[in-house]
Amino acid sequence: MATARIEAETQALMSALSPEELALARDYTTGNHWLILAGLLVSALVTWIIVRSGVLDRLSARLQKRRPSVRAFLIAAVFMLVDTLLTLPYAIYSGWWRESAYGRTSQPLADYLMQGGISLVLAMLLGGLLLAGIYSLMRRTGRWWWAWSGALVAGGMAFFLLLSPVLIEPLFNQYEPIPEGEVRDAVVTLAVDAGVPEDRVFMYDGSRQSNNFTANVSGVGGNARIAISDVAMDEASLDEVIAVTGHEVGHYVLGHVWRSIAVLSVLAVLIFFLTDRLYPAFARLFGTDAPLADPRGLPVFLFTASLLLTLAQPIINTMTRIGEREADAYSLEHARLPDALAAALVKTSEYRYPYAGPLEEAIFYTHPTVENRVRSAMAWKVANMTAEPAP
Repeated sequence: MATARIEAETQALMSALSPEELALARDYTTGNHWLILAGLLVSALVTWIIVRSGVLDRLSARLQKRRPSVRAFLIAAVFMLVDTLLTLPYAIYSGWWRESAYGRTSQPLADYLMQGGISLVLAMLLGGLLLAGIYSLMRRTGRWWWAWSGALVAGGMAFFLLLSPVLIEPLFNQYEPIPEGEVRDAVVTLAVDAGVPEDRVFMYDGSRQSNNFTANVSGVGGNARIAISDVAMDEASLDEVIAVTGHEVGHYVLGHVWRSIAVLSVLAVLIFFLTDRLYPAFARLFGTDAPLADPRGLPVFLFTASLLLTLAQPIINTMTRIGEREADAYSLEHARLPDALAAALVKTSEYRYPYAGPLEEAIFYTHPTVENRVRSAMAWKVANMTAEPAP
């Protein structure tokens, strides 16, 4: 009887999606899967062009008298600039034109390009420093560079997360306290009861980049914050906002960011280890004579590492899906609004097909499918509440 009720309530909530909406979500989601392959092919082509052009070889020759770390930083910064310019047409197609075509963004192209320029400057600075550090470790630690570099990546991620809410995210969006009223009162009460400081809950103009119904947790320690997009604030009911906030509070309280850093750091060590072994073969394939420890080979080094990272994506996705399930469970236990959480989840089906099979979910999905999450919410409701089934 309980199973039948769970399934009936799940399908009642999922029936809010029309066949046309489901078809559009299916096309959009499948297209995102193909973009992974397309991105690798574009990356391979751009790597070949940069290597064959010799631009980094000539730059390296001019920088021979500079200190090795300065030379590595400058070569990395120039590479990122050239790489970004060469991939710009594809980035505009995948990151703006396609998103606009599917109604996932209303951002003007000029604003998209301006924010892309800010991202490029940050990548040249922060990425250049990280890569200079990795090349320094290659010179100083020899055959064990990959282990030390994994530790450097872990420290870099923690440092970036610490700075992000204060120095980086405000470059792209405006964050402000939720306006006074019942929404703020309910959200702040939920957060404070979980030990989240009242001044760590914000709303932001997420509609500037995306029309997606979303919220997030960013930062670590005293700089951590919970941010709810204005899209969610405008489209959701009071209960839905509370349920979504409960989910994000769950990420915060359960320390998912630290688990992510730990898992990604281990993966970084493994990827660097395999890159060390595979680099000579890829260097021959792309036609460079630069050894691994020479920044001239940076395009091949990064392509090899990014290919391995793509192959490791199912592992990363599994970790994030576990975190999402735990955050859903936290919201259900503390906000106790299963119907509202389920209704909010259904809204995300517009950009994440809700009926994917187990294999597709395991390989591509960063979140459990909406159908499975709604079913879990209804199972919790049946087990813990005595309310009548939702109409």
